[in-house]
Amino acid sequence: MTRSQNQFPAVLVRRYGRALRLAATLAAVAVPLAGCSGTSDFLEKFSFNKEEAFVDEPAEKLYNQGLYLLNEKSDPRQASKKFEEVDRQHPYSDWARKSLLMSAYAFYQSGDYDSCIGAASRYVTLHPGSPDAAYAQYLIASSYYDQIPDVSRDQARTDRAMSALEEVIRKYPTSEYATTAKRKLEGARDQLAGKEMQVGRYYMDRRDYTAGINRFKTVVTRYQTTRHVEEALYRLTEAYMSLGIVGEAQTAAAILGHNFPDSRWYKDAYNLVKSGGLEPVENKGSWISRAFKKIGLG
Repeated sequence: MTRSQNQFPAVLVRRYGRALRLAATLAAVAVPLAGCSGTSDFLEKFSFNKEEAFVDEPAEKLYNQGLYLLNEKSDPRQASKKFEEVDRQHPYSDWARKSLLMSAYAFYQSGDYDSCIGAASRYVTLHPGSPDAAYAQYLIASSYYDQIPDVSRDQARTDRAMSALEEVIRKYPTSEYATTAKRKLEGARDQLAGKEMQVGRYYMDRRDYTAGINRFKTVVTRYQTTRHVEEALYRLTEAYMSLGIVGEAQTAAAILGHNFPDSRWYKDAYNLVKSGGLEPVENKGSWISRAFKKIGLG
C-alpha cells in the first residue's frame, strides 16, 4: 500500500489556525547557540553537534518554527525535531501537548512510521480526552496501513493495520476519521482475502483440493464483502467437482450465479457444472448457503 500525500489535516488547521498564521511569517533561521565562549567550549568538550544543541527557546517560537518547516518548507524531518524540542524544553506546557501530535504527523509525512506510532500512542495515552485523540489514533492506524505488504509476503502487518483501524472505529465512531478508517479496513480485508486466494490457487495447482477448499472457505466466510469472493466461489465449484462432491459444486455455482449473475467467474462455474451433466442448484443445508444467508445474501 502506498502512502497518499496528505494535506495538513483540516481539523488541526482549524484548531491551531493562529499558530499557522504566525508560522507563515517566520524566516527559516537556525536556532542560535549561546554566544559565550564557555558554552562553545563545553559543547566541544562533550562532542555535541552544535546544529542539534538547543538553548532554551520559548515554546511558541519552537512550535511555530516546526509549522513553518512542515508547511512552507515541506521538511517534515526537521519539523519533527522542532516539535520534539518543545516537548523536551517545556514538557508540561500546552504547547508540548500540541507538539506531540504535530511531531506524530511530521513523522508520518516523512515515512517514519515507527516514530509516528510511538508519538501518536504516547499522545493517546497522555491525552485520551483530547478532541485530537481520534486523529492520533488514526495516525497509528494509517502508519500500519501504509506498510501493508504485497500479497506474496507475510501479512502480519495487515493484521496490525486492521486492529488499529477497528480501534478508531470503536473508540471514535462519530469522528470524521471513522469513515476513512472503514474504507481502509475494507482495503486491508481485501488484502488478506487476496493472500488466502493465492495460497488456495497454489494448492489447486498441486491437486490438493481439500487444502484449497479450506482457503476458499475462509474467503467466503470471513471476507465475503471483498472482490475475491466471486473467484472463491468458482474455485470451490472447481475443487468440489474434482473431488466428486457434486452437491457442493452445484451449490457454489448457484450462489455465485444468484449474487453475481454478470460475473465472468459465474460463466466459468456454470460451464464447469454443465460439463458434468449437471445444473447449478442450491442446497439450503450447505455451509456455503448458510454463510451467505448470514449477511443477507443468497
